Amino acid sequence: MRLVQFTSKASDVINVGVEVTAGGDVRQLAFTGNLRSLLAKSESERQQILSSGQENIRKRADVVIKSPITDPEKVICVGMNYFDHCEEQNAPIPTEPLIFSKFPNCITHPGSPIYHPSFTSKLDWEVELAIVIGKAGKHIPEESAMEHVLGYTVAHDVSARDWQLGKNGGQWLLGKTCDTFLPLGPSIVTVDELGDPHNLRISCRVNGETVQDSTTAQLVFKTEQVVSWCSKFFTLTPGDVISTGTPPGVGCFRKPPVFLKVGDVVECEVEKIGVITNTIEAEPAH
Repeated sequence: MRLVQFTSKASDVINVGVEVTAGGDVRQLAFTGNLRSLLAKSESERQQILSSGQENIRKRADVVIKSPITDPEKVICVGMNYFDHCEEQNAPIPTEPLIFSKFPNCITHPGSPIYHPSFTSKLDWEVELAIVIGKAGKHIPEESAMEHVLGYTVAHDVSARDWQLGKNGGQWLLGKTCDTFLPLGPSIVTVDELGDPHNLRISCRVNGETVQDSTTAQLVFKTEQVVSWCSKFFTLTPGDVISTGTPPGVGCFRKPPVFLKVGDVVECEVEKIGVITNTIEAEPAH
C-alpha cells in the first residue's frame, strides 16, 4: 500500500489516500483527518478505513501531493549511518547509532520550496530513507521491531553545514532544523509492499547532475536496530519519523566543497518509493 496525503487544486483541506499505482491516481479514503490521526485509530478501525473509497478515485492531475506526515510527535535522525559516507570522511564506523533530531517545522512538501536562510553560506543536500512508525512502543526488541513500522518514505535532510559543524559549540540542532529543512514524500510505502528496505538504490540530483548514488545495503544500522535503539530512550508513537542517514556525495566533502544556492533544483529518490523535487528559494522576509 502506498499512502499519501493530498489536497485538491481548489482547496487546502488535507485528504488521505492510497496510490492506485506508483505515481498514479489516488483512491481517496472515507476519512476526515490527516494520516497521523488515522494511525491513532485502533487496528480494526484503521483497516476498515484503509479499505474504503473504492469508488472514489481521483485523477493524479487533479490532486496536489503533500508530505505524507506533517505533524509527527518526533523527527529522529541517524548520523554517520552509511559505510561509504563514513569512508568519504575518513571517519570511524559508529559502534552505536548516532541520534539527533529535527523539529516538525522542518517538514515541507514535494514541490514546495526549500528556504535558504540568509545566515548560512553552506546549505547542503542529504537524501535519506525515512522510517515511519505505525505502532507505539518502548523497549522494543530487535526481533519485534518491524511490528512497529508502518513503512518508508523519502526524506531530504537539508543541512546548514556552517551552523551544524562550525558554530554554536558544535551542536548539530540549529544547522538541521530550520523551516523547510525536511521535505518528505511522495508516499509512505508500507512494509508489506516495499519488500527489503535494505537493498534499494538511493540517489540525489542537483540541477540534473547526480551527486549521490548508493544503496541502502550500505546502512550501518538497519531498521530493526534503529527502532530498538531509539525505543530504549523514549516511546515511539504512530507517525514518528526516523530519517536513517545519507550516503556519500554531500557537498561539504567535495573537493572543492559545493553548496546549494537560490534557484537550484534538488531531486531525492529512493527506489520503489519515489522522487521528491524541491527548488531552493531565498527565505521570505518577516
